[in-house]
Amino acid sequence: MKSTFALAVLAALPWVCPAQSIQVTKGAVSHRVYQQNERGVADIPMEGRSSAAEGKAIEARVLSGNAPLPGFDWKTIAKVSAGAWNGVLAGVPVGGPYRIEVRAAGTLDVATAPNVLVGDLWILAGQSNMEGVGNLDNLPKPSPQVNSFDMTDRWVVAQDPLHRLVDAANRVHWRRVNGQPQKLEGDALNNFIANRRKGAGVGLPFALEMVARTGVPIGLIPCAHGGTSMAQWSPDLKEQGGDSLYGGMVRRHKEVGGRVRGVLWYQGESDANPKAAPLFEQKFKEFVAAVRRDFNQPDLPFYYVQIGRHVDTNNVNEWNQVQDVQRRLESEIAKSAMVTCIDCQLDDGIHVGTDDFLLLGKRLANVACHDLYPGKTGCGDLKRGPRPKSAVFANGVIRVEFDEVNGKLTHAGRLSGFTVHDETGAALPRIYRQRVSAAQGNVVELLVGGKMPPNLTLRYGAGKDPYVNLRDEAGMACPVFGPFPVQQQQ
Repeated sequence: MKSTFALAVLAALPWVCPAQSIQVTKGAVSHRVYQQNERGVADIPMEGRSSAAEGKAIEARVLSGNAPLPGFDWKTIAKVSAGAWNGVLAGVPVGGPYRIEVRAAGTLDVATAPNVLVGDLWILAGQSNMEGVGNLDNLPKPSPQVNSFDMTDRWVVAQDPLHRLVDAANRVHWRRVNGQPQKLEGDALNNFIANRRKGAGVGLPFALEMVARTGVPIGLIPCAHGGTSMAQWSPDLKEQGGDSLYGGMVRRHKEVGGRVRGVLWYQGESDANPKAAPLFEQKFKEFVAAVRRDFNQPDLPFYYVQIGRHVDTNNVNEWNQVQDVQRRLESEIAKSAMVTCIDCQLDDGIHVGTDDFLLLGKRLANVACHDLYPGKTGCGDLKRGPRPKSAVFANGVIRVEFDEVNGKLTHAGRLSGFTVHDETGAALPRIYRQRVSAAQGNVVELLVGGKMPPNLTLRYGAGKDPYVNLRDEAGMACPVFGPFPVQQQQ
């Protein structure tokens, strides 16, 4: 007789076979994803009890489809002693969905965990644009290769919305009633779920793109929370556990096995103000260092998104300040990369739209695929996208040269987004044409008229709601930058 121990493990209670031959109290559960190691395999620890099998061997096997995986037919992983057992199903290769079965030797009762995967785990963290506030329309289709450790600490098939704060396992995400966190339950929770119209994000599109390119299954660990600042993500709050964003993230990292492939981060909007913006650079550096230290993964890849558009006129300078800090820091923080969505459409005044989350997911997959799977076709040759290298003014033209361009620079319609500024930061109405150089595909030419003052600077995407459209042939967009110095040649 076959049964399932998934719900028992999720509830931290033993699963019991009717014949009392075996209890599995910890181990693989349905839809769980295990992080592969550098050899492309994962070890799966398991433990349990058996009152009727004292001294007997505990056996396990891994099935792919209806057949045992080569080398993983019934094998002994433990022995019952004093009514308990624990062991490791070692070396399970990347792939799945697998079915893992456990039994006491000589018995017919089998505990089963279906749909187990071995692949890569990704933390999703930050504020609302990582949480996902896109319209729940035209959503990407779920895949059996992409699962999620949902916010209630259950492994499920990944589908939008990935983040559901109101009944999360970490109390920090709950709504506050009279200043106290309150979990949504019962009819109130059911009504919330039934009436939700927002919640699409970038996590699922990223994962689907990675699976399509690499064939490696993905497990997502959503931890983001809208409207949160770097101060609220402070590592100093780690000891608060699930009552803090940072502590809750560390707890969930431990719950999924204590090792992940990388972090996807989208945050900064809440720090784009006069008080927080000057501190953003240092706080971000400290945050990345702390995550790597507390995860015990010093080389943990960290991929983040430059904050995008906001249809608003407050704190414009600070908004651009945070954006330029984010642009610069990818060259200072090892094993990191930035992508931008400044050219993306929105589903409200500040949140990326569902359709363009597909584009953003592809951009994040580009940098992750390049760094982590250089041997895969279409991965190793990808670059990060246009990054400003120099700007030189001579003979009425500012030539802006870019590094990291895939193919050549492109734009749909009239190229837009560049502005020149004097030493006070004031914009100068001088550019009458913006174009990609016919001779050099990594150069933009800005044709200018009128007298140019000294100490000229260049910006791209100035303001909070610019119209910009410079990309390369891989669809990687030029990030917001500036003030960027312009060298003037006589």
